[in-house]
Amino acid sequence: MVDRDGGARVIETDIPARLDGLLWSGFHTRVVAALGITWILDGLEVTLAGALAGALKDSPTLRFSNLDVGLANSAYLAGAVIGALGFGWLTDRIGRKKLFFITLSLYLTATAATALSWDLASYALFRFLTGAGIGGEYTAINSAIQELVPARYRGWTDLVINGSFWIGAALGAVGAIVLLDPSVIDPDSGWRLAYLTGAILGLVVFAMRWWIPESPRWLMIHGRPERAEAIVADIERSARHAADRPQLLPKIRLRMRSHTPLLEVARTLLATYRRRSLVGLALMVAQAFFYNAIFFTYALILTDFFGIPANHVGWYILPFAAGNFLGPLLLGRLFDTLGRRTMIGFTYGVSAILLALSGYLFSIGALSAQTQTIAWMVIFFFASPAASAAYLTVSETFPLEVRALAIAIFYAIGTGIGGVAGPVLFGALIDTGSRGSVFAGYLFGSFLMLAAAVIGWRYAVAAERRSLEHVARPLAATEDHR
Repeated sequence: MVDRDGGARVIETDIPARLDGLLWSGFHTRVVAALGITWILDGLEVTLAGALAGALKDSPTLRFSNLDVGLANSAYLAGAVIGALGFGWLTDRIGRKKLFFITLSLYLTATAATALSWDLASYALFRFLTGAGIGGEYTAINSAIQELVPARYRGWTDLVINGSFWIGAALGAVGAIVLLDPSVIDPDSGWRLAYLTGAILGLVVFAMRWWIPESPRWLMIHGRPERAEAIVADIERSARHAADRPQLLPKIRLRMRSHTPLLEVARTLLATYRRRSLVGLALMVAQAFFYNAIFFTYALILTDFFGIPANHVGWYILPFAAGNFLGPLLLGRLFDTLGRRTMIGFTYGVSAILLALSGYLFSIGALSAQTQTIAWMVIFFFASPAASAAYLTVSETFPLEVRALAIAIFYAIGTGIGGVAGPVLFGALIDTGSRGSVFAGYLFGSFLMLAAAVIGWRYAVAAERRSLEHVARPLAATEDHR
């Protein structure tokens, strides 16, 4: 039903309830496959960047120094932050589907161009643009998945998709081992082919996304209720209704709008939902520091303290990646049953305790390269769902109109702090050659995770199995559900 209120079109709709009342179907599987592969691409990119550092230094064309490699990685990080913010703003204004193709096209073009780099400036520029594409993907994809997946599956789905980053990491590790083997291919061609592989994978994803619909929730607020209705009706033809779906579905009245002013966005994040913003910030910063500090320096730990040859480090990524993916896969459903607050507190807390314990064992020389890797595998079995829960929290606890930009802001802050401070701090600690200094860094990461565990357990929103519109009432809503 559409009427007018003060000149604005107002729609009364049951679309959110209809989407949440569906059981899992082939449609949802295809959405996850086509959109969730973004994290596989990101894992591939990040791992390749680390594994290819030696090849870039040895390249007769580039001849990078350690500083050059660091600058290029910083360019990728800066691109991801800026891309997330810019594309996050656009996602809320022009829709999720358009951004799928804009960001993926940017990633494809920039990754392919990276393979053709001829000097530091060109390589850093193309890595910056690649990062911008990936950062933009985070906002559009997280928003769409939240809005298309039924509430009863939302937590597990989001965690598994974020955890699939580590499938890409494993692929990147194996690919680097093969493509950098001089007996297989010329090393200077190998690193170029590695980046082209990422572009080819992205091209496949591009084709997969053609049939993904725009978010009906976004359409019904942005003046296209008829299109939203048609999309939901089409989804319902391929998905069964849940047995517990009520006969009389709740409806919500929405005043349609073309966009949400930035002032209203700021007021929503800083005033209306201030506590939720602080919770999201605590979770994102803690997991970003924890993850980046260890992931970007694990190779240095293996080479400097355990004497592992640099060209063998890739093999140690595989069990590390396995733990990171299995955690969300096996623990993810508990976020929808035991609940968000319980599982956030549990996974953050266990990760903190295990890191402190393994750090102590490392400091006294009780671990070998193999047992250190096993320790990391166990730690990140719990840390991976914890990190994914941070993204889940910031993407489901804010109103639809600001969801993508909220994801972008918290991703940018978390990545900026954890992605810069963590690796720099741990790199400096490793350079001291002191196991005790590295242990002190681990203790700091443990403290951040433990603090986030307490904050999440005490203040996070119990959003499990609840409609997004009940978790955070749309800014366009004119009255409560009825």
